[in-house]
Amino acid sequence: MQRGSCAPRALVPDTMSMDLILIGAGLIALLLGGGWLVSGAVGVARHFGLSPLVIGVTLVGMGTSLPELLTSLRAAWQGASGIALGNVVGSNVANIALILGLAALIRPVAFQRGDLRRDGLVLMAITVGAAIWVWFDQGLSRIGGLLFLSVFAGWMIWQLRSGGAPEVEDSPAMPMARAVPFVALGLVALVAGAEMLVRGAIGLAEGFGVSEAVIGLTIVAVGTSLPELATSLVAAWKGRSEVALGNVLGSNVFNLLAILGATGAILPLTAPGRILSVDLWVMAAVTAALLIFALPGRLGRPAGALLLVGYAGYMATLV
Repeated sequence: MQRGSCAPRALVPDTMSMDLILIGAGLIALLLGGGWLVSGAVGVARHFGLSPLVIGVTLVGMGTSLPELLTSLRAAWQGASGIALGNVVGSNVANIALILGLAALIRPVAFQRGDLRRDGLVLMAITVGAAIWVWFDQGLSRIGGLLFLSVFAGWMIWQLRSGGAPEVEDSPAMPMARAVPFVALGLVALVAGAEMLVRGAIGLAEGFGVSEAVIGLTIVAVGTSLPELATSLVAAWKGRSEVALGNVLGSNVFNLLAILGATGAILPLTAPGRILSVDLWVMAAVTAALLIFALPGRLGRPAGALLLVGYAGYMATLV
């Protein structure tokens, strides 16, 4: 089939079966990986006396952003600035509106107000600052990319030094000899699961004649956020609210500072008009909405439902 064509390919049973196998294997890998990563990360947190929120913001948040990093770096090498920027902005919107919305519906996300004030307000400042910089720069230059990376390094040092209070539990902490392999296996499973699910979904979509543009805006865009989705949903189900929240906050900071910084440092990025006029500010608005909804010290089911409705409306404007 010619690239970009909407004509469906021949629906060969063997091909469809392989696509379905990839989708099923991807979902299983995401669920297993989310569970391993959450368990291992909490074990590491307790061993070093760090709070689960700090581990979620740093280790888990960065680890689950690997698909976005790989996608944006590849797009930078190919000169596809729109993909690199759109991937980060779209993922940040999905992380809050889709992922935290679903997590809140499963189980209200409770957290310490001090933690939200610290990390939430920092995320808000980084989001607005990055949006303004990209808007004025009409993209991101190499100087801007290096500046973003410098801010990210400072943010990481601050996170690790601030530490946070460890969570007190009666059960013994997972030994480091088990926790570290759990984290590593979880990250590998999440990345592999996202890749398999996206490949299988693209295969089915092409088989039914869906255009590559629609595939990119829906399956591929959400696909790079699947590790965050799986990890946050598993964390919410296990009652690890701080990990679910910290995963999203850390992923969004990592996406803006590290991923955009790295791609901009490799190849200057030119932002499409749609991103400059609409999507940057949607990202900022969704971040502000999260802080407002979380003022009572928890993100309840009504707030989660509102976030999901807002995300559905945003996706409708894209399609």
